[in-house]
Amino acid sequence: MFRPLELFIGLRYTRTKRRTHFISFITLTSMLGIALGVTALITVLSVMNGFETELRSRILGMAAHATITRFDGRLADWQSLASLVDHQPHVLASAPYVSGESMISNGQQVSGAILRGVEPGLEGSVSDVVTHIHGGDIAQLNAGGYGIILGSELAAALGVGIGDAVTVVSPQITISPTGVLPRLRRFTVLATFEVGMYEYDRGVALVHLKDAAKLFRLDDAVSGLRLKLDDVFDAPLVVRQLAAHLPGDYRVEDWTRKHDNFFRAVKTEKRVMFIILTLIVAVAAFNIVSTLIMVVTDKRSDIAILRTLGVTPRSIMMIFIIQGVVIGVLGTVLGVAGGVGLALNIETIVPVIERLFNVQFLDSAVYYISEVPSELHWDDVWVMASVAMVLSLLATLYPAWRAARTQPAEALRYE
Repeated sequence: MFRPLELFIGLRYTRTKRRTHFISFITLTSMLGIALGVTALITVLSVMNGFETELRSRILGMAAHATITRFDGRLADWQSLASLVDHQPHVLASAPYVSGESMISNGQQVSGAILRGVEPGLEGSVSDVVTHIHGGDIAQLNAGGYGIILGSELAAALGVGIGDAVTVVSPQITISPTGVLPRLRRFTVLATFEVGMYEYDRGVALVHLKDAAKLFRLDDAVSGLRLKLDDVFDAPLVVRQLAAHLPGDYRVEDWTRKHDNFFRAVKTEKRVMFIILTLIVAVAAFNIVSTLIMVVTDKRSDIAILRTLGVTPRSIMMIFIIQGVVIGVLGTVLGVAGGVGLALNIETIVPVIERLFNVQFLDSAVYYISEVPSELHWDDVWVMASVAMVLSLLATLYPAWRAARTQPAEALRYE
């Protein structure tokens, strides 16, 4: 508990005098260092939060929250299974799919792709791809019509547009009198889709469920059922409950089986970045140590006079703690203001910088997404502000302790 005298003197020492300009410069540098460190922490972690959310939404926009298959890769009588699953808790919708690797060619242009057979009327209930189709509609996919919807990057790589024909080659083979022949079929490009994730835009093509089943020789069977759940984070628990209720040798998997390592890596990277950037704040905070050491040296005579007037060592210590805390508080407040401002406007600032310097920070061919997202979490802001304040407080303890140990007789000997 400090008295008004300690607060008054501590605040007075933070103001500059003509003979202490250098000390004031070091004080300002420490304050700006803390502000820049906190700003960097908030901005970087907000961008990483945005990346994680954006990647999750884009991945789960194409991938299923959960899938049900059989171990032999053929799911017959999927209609009755879908009726059973749709009545389970936490399951919002289900849709059948056929999936297989294929090779798509147009003249001399050839590219591998995942060919996904979908039911046009049901796909929109489990996937967001229907909202990203350009130049057409998923309803244009008709059984026996052999139409295909290509990812935008895949269409560009093949050099095709709407109305062009491509050849889809299946890994299945046909044995004929002339020998072994690959199974292939001509498809007409009906539209393209662009979900903003290169992995899917470059490597996925959509066709009608029955056309894909015929190409992959599944007859009336499908590869499995795709499920949409009410909460993607409860997917592991829901999948275990489904597996316990389903009869037969079904294989039930959730999205975390395929993408958990990726999101785990993102979280690990976020923690590492927090530690690295916290060290920057720590360096700036511990500049307060050198600042206060110089102040203590400069104020030795003042400290001695205060001690002779009856001020206790504890009060002397509190005076310099207050001075250091003021530096930390002002730096933290400036850092929080700068970090929040940057985090909330990063999606506007980055395009301006890209246009101004004619650069592109994220190439869609290299990174999963081509824009810099940002998502500010206020919990992160309070944690960062608290860390900066604690580091600033710790940095004041040693100089304040040194000040409290000043002996009046020694300090005034040469005055």
